Amino acid sequence: MNMKGDAPITLKRDCDAVMIPSGDQVRLPAGSPVWISQSLGGSFTVMTDRGYMARIEGRDADALGMAGAAAQETGKAAAGREPAEIEKLVWDELKTCFDPEIPINIVDLGLIYLCRVESLPQGGSRVEVKFTLTAPGCGMGQILKVDIQNKIRTVPGVKEVEVELVWDPPWDQSRISEPGKIELGIV
Repeated sequence: MNMKGDAPITLKRDCDAVMIPSGDQVRLPAGSPVWISQSLGGSFTVMTDRGYMARIEGRDADALGMAGAAAQETGKAAAGREPAEIEKLVWDELKTCFDPEIPINIVDLGLIYLCRVESLPQGGSRVEVKFTLTAPGCGMGQILKVDIQNKIRTVPGVKEVEVELVWDPPWDQSRISEPGKIELGIV
């Protein structure tokens, strides 16, 4: 769901948030007005009355007067799944992660540089992901890293997850998928 509101929403309770793009933790007080600029991937990007953007996690949707973000189903039990099947499910989960400033999922934005799934000797799978950001100075790297890890852990059969933020090669707009370019209006 991508919601944009012209009218402010008054926070119903104090709410933890992350400033964009610095990544600094802030506490938004109850009664503060915010404007939702993006609601994708289970989190909300809001503009505060002080003119800065912040990300509010879906678990705090009630502070915005909304129902909590629903957990997404990732499919059937993992028994007997091949790495290729697990990898498809991982890619599906990665498409539910969004850049907090750009309303495009991180796959279509071209931020995923590697997704590798390997079978573990004791059963289950190990997933390795390497990703980047659109700008080296962005403070949202660790926030996105945790988001990626948490979403991959919901995939049935995944036992180990390793996510690494990398800067080489540097990201540029040529990495954006055709659907992403269409969404951004740059085609």
